[in-house]
Amino acid sequence: MPAQAQIRKMLALVAAAIVLATVPVYANETEITVGVYHFPPIASVEHNGEPTGLLGDLLHELEQANPTVSFRVFHTSPKRRYLDFDAGLYDVIFFESPDWGWTERDVDITRPILADEELYVALKKPGRDDSFFDDLQTRSIVAISGYHYGFTGYETDNSVLEQKFDIEFSDSHSRNIKLIKADRPSVAEVAIVSHSYLQRHLENHPEDWGTLLISDEPDQRYELSIIARKNGAASSGEMLQLLAPLIENGRYRQLVEKRGLKLPAGFLTSFEAP
Repeated sequence: MPAQAQIRKMLALVAAAIVLATVPVYANETEITVGVYHFPPIASVEHNGEPTGLLGDLLHELEQANPTVSFRVFHTSPKRRYLDFDAGLYDVIFFESPDWGWTERDVDITRPILADEELYVALKKPGRDDSFFDDLQTRSIVAISGYHYGFTGYETDNSVLEQKFDIEFSDSHSRNIKLIKADRPSVAEVAIVSHSYLQRHLENHPEDWGTLLISDEPDQRYELSIIARKNGAASSGEMLQLLAPLIENGRYRQLVEKRGLKLPAGFLTSFEAP
């Protein structure tokens, strides 16, 4: 056999060996579908379908740290997220409190991995102080449809809430703050805004420190977990295993603090991957 033919044959064998060596890697890839709804600064979805906020940062880092895992985003809504989960349209959802309707479902729930709280916000006026928030049934309220609130007992049915409160629903904290600043008491005297969102808003609009009255006590404090479908693409334990390298090298903490959020008390000192 001519030398050139032998060389071509050897190159072909090497190429074939490389292809065969890479087959198991691709065969073992896992795609996990993640449910996402508008919950800034924790999570949002851009018009192109890309997730943003802490979740967008985290999914990117998880894929970098775990090359055989990929994430596909399924855009849902606060009210629709349970129906979509029950229909099998996504495998996991990040940053949910079990108290927000998840304990009634057959799911795997991780230990808490994030903490935040929600505060009452009103327009600052002479003589108005924290007692303004004492009896919300006497106030006109603006809230986000589908969100769980402490003052409602976590009820999310708009028709039920409209019978108990003078309440209007919207789909964004930004709009709710604008309604408060518009000083239209018949529409909105009190909004409920997450601490992390409010912190970012005040950084961008420092003039609102003198405009907004913010409650001393929160509507609720919550610790958020990852909710996973049982027998789905990844269990709660497997999700924590994926997260473990980012916790151990400090990257997860950096992502959380970048968004003005907090880790649960004792999280770093007590974390052990399953």
